Amino acid sequence: MARRCELTGKAVQVGHLVSHSNRKTKCRFLPNLCNVTLQSDALGKRVRLRVTAHALRSVEHRGGLDAFLIKAGEGDLSQTARLLKREIHKKLAEAPAEAA
Repeated sequence: MARRCELTGKAVQVGHLVSHSNRKTKCRFLPNLCNVTLQSDALGKRVRLRVTAHALRSVEHRGGLDAFLIKAGEGDLSQTARLLKREIHKKLAEAPAEAA
């Protein structure tokens, strides 16, 4: 399983820990990943995703999973999130047709 956020694409970064004497030691900086279950209002179902704590805050800020995915770019999303985004677009596109 890749250490990558499914919503933002944030992954492992590589760098140096620099000591007081300016020695450099290779280090891996891991993202703060959390396994969460998010509710999709448009689809009416729950989805399990592995996202960073920062992405979780962004989802809450934008008003839920549906709003986040609609605004998100395809490049950062995982395959699961892309499929979810397409399902939400289809559901929202047919919703006004049902109301008319």
